[in-house]
Amino acid sequence: MDFEWTPEQRDRYEATVAAVRTRWGGAVRTGAVTRDEWRDCGELGLLGLPVPAEYGGGGLDARTSARVIEAFGYASEDMGLVFATMAHLLACAMPIAEHGSPGLRAALLPPLCSGEWIGANAITEEGAGSDVGALSCRAERVPGGYRIDGAKSFVSNGPIADVFLVYAVTDPGFGHLGVSAFAVERDRPGLDARPAFAKLGLDACPAGELVLTGCVVPEDHLLGRPGQGSAIFQSSMRWERSCLFAGYVGAVERLLERCVERAAGRRRFGRPIAANQAVAHPLVDVRLRLDAARLLLYRACHVLDRGGAGALEVSLAKLAVSETAVAAALTAVQVFGGDGYREGAGIERMLRDTVPGTLFSGTSEMQREIVAREMGL
Repeated sequence: MDFEWTPEQRDRYEATVAAVRTRWGGAVRTGAVTRDEWRDCGELGLLGLPVPAEYGGGGLDARTSARVIEAFGYASEDMGLVFATMAHLLACAMPIAEHGSPGLRAALLPPLCSGEWIGANAITEEGAGSDVGALSCRAERVPGGYRIDGAKSFVSNGPIADVFLVYAVTDPGFGHLGVSAFAVERDRPGLDARPAFAKLGLDACPAGELVLTGCVVPEDHLLGRPGQGSAIFQSSMRWERSCLFAGYVGAVERLLERCVERAAGRRRFGRPIAANQAVAHPLVDVRLRLDAARLLLYRACHVLDRGGAGALEVSLAKLAVSETAVAAALTAVQVFGGDGYREGAGIERMLRDTVPGTLFSGTSEMQREIVAREMGL
């Protein structure tokens, strides 16, 4: 594995940092992402990084995509915006790019990459959680297509999405091998995207329930073949667990820089608080964990770019980055003290935005189960 960035990758990183800061600066939002902001992300190329260029994307490999996403997370004060855009790209647009029919790719990917449309991944159900084989949403063959019936309990971007990647059971007798994936436009009769519910963090990314009642989609809206839904979902999770979490790597880098500046500049008892080991050593621990997590993440991207399954590498990376982000945010609260606890400095918001990282894309417990299985345990 090459530890050096190419000149093109370095230029993309710097250009993304500059562009994001120019567009949004240090602004902190309240509420969901707006359509204008979404189109801004499309203009910056953030909504189609690894999507083939012929469909409006950047045609980048996983490693370069992750490096751009890291820059996005570093430059943006709004992790919710980073999450919303990358969930759209990696869990909706990329499965369509990799498994959709030529006609479906041509129809859906250009507006998804440009920012005209917003995408969402609809798999989570109240009674299923991480168990893809326990889905209750059903898709039944009808003349010319499929009729979908069921409910999804937690759909990120759902309240504002234009296209949903819906996972439904087409053959109940085959467990997870009987699940299929469908692209469903918002204006399809029988699709009801419910309003956003309140949640802990990632405020820019609204989430809500999705209910499908006799929603009919054409046969070419099936991704891959019937029964490939579980494999398609796992493929999208490999993208999400690696590239999306590069945004958290960038955000933690920015947070660590703020903590170092705070510790060096704030004086108590006649000296900087950084002179106290109780302050300095936890920041060293953040540096250690961040650098290790970054290496694990780019190793996972390296494996994916070479066609490997990457189950072990991707799960280790996701686990390391997500738990490092929470630990770093908790350390930042301690370093900033009362300012870290109060709204305004952005530290408490960073803590709220890091906690979901240990839950979405498969919980930390699920990642440990995958790693244990890969180890032969």
